[in-house]
Amino acid sequence: MQLHKRDVVAAATALLDSYGLADLTMRRLARELGVSPGALYWHFANKQELLGAVADQILATVPEAAGDWRARIEGVCAGLRDALLSHTDGAELVSASFAAGQSAVMRRILDRLTDAVTEAGFAPAHAELAARTVVYYVLGFTVDEQSRLQWDAAGAELPADQSVLDDDADARFRFGVDLLIDGIRVADPSVLR
Repeated sequence: MQLHKRDVVAAATALLDSYGLADLTMRRLARELGVSPGALYWHFANKQELLGAVADQILATVPEAAGDWRARIEGVCAGLRDALLSHTDGAELVSASFAAGQSAVMRRILDRLTDAVTEAGFAPAHAELAARTVVYYVLGFTVDEQSRLQWDAAGAELPADQSVLDDDADARFRFGVDLLIDGIRVADPSVLR
C-alpha cells in the first residue's frame, strides 16, 4: 500500500482527536499507519511541518465571511473558533503552527482579516498588526476554553468562575470580539490612513 500525504494528515488528525497534542508523536503515527517512522519523513521534513498540515486541515472549514468589514471580522472569528473547538487541542496546535509560520491557511485567514481592518480605515502598516491582535484573541480565548473543558471533563473541581459549565462561553467570546471591533472602529487616527 502506497502512503499518501493526505493519509498521513488524516491519521495525525484522528490521533490528535483521540489522544491530544501531547500524545501525537511521529512514532505513534507511524505505528498507526503501519509504516516505519522514516516513511513519514518522505512526506514531511519534520514534525512541525506535519502539524502545519494538520492545522491547515482543521482551518479548512473556516468559511469566507461576507458583508462589511465588521461582519467579516465577526464571521472569521466565529468560524475560526468553531474550527478550533472541533478538534482536541485544536487551538493549541494551530497556535503553535501559526507561531512557527507552518500554516498556509492561517496566513490566508490573517490576510482576510487584514483586508477587513484596512477597509475599516487602518493604514496598511498597522492593519496586519491589528489583524494579528484579533487572531491572538481568538487563539488565546479558545486555548483557555479547551483547557477548561478538559479540566471539567476530567472531573476536576474548579472554582465556579473557572468552569466553562457555569457560564456562557459564546457570550464571553462575542464580548471580546465586539470589544476588539469597537477598538478598531475608534482607533487613534495616527494609525489610520
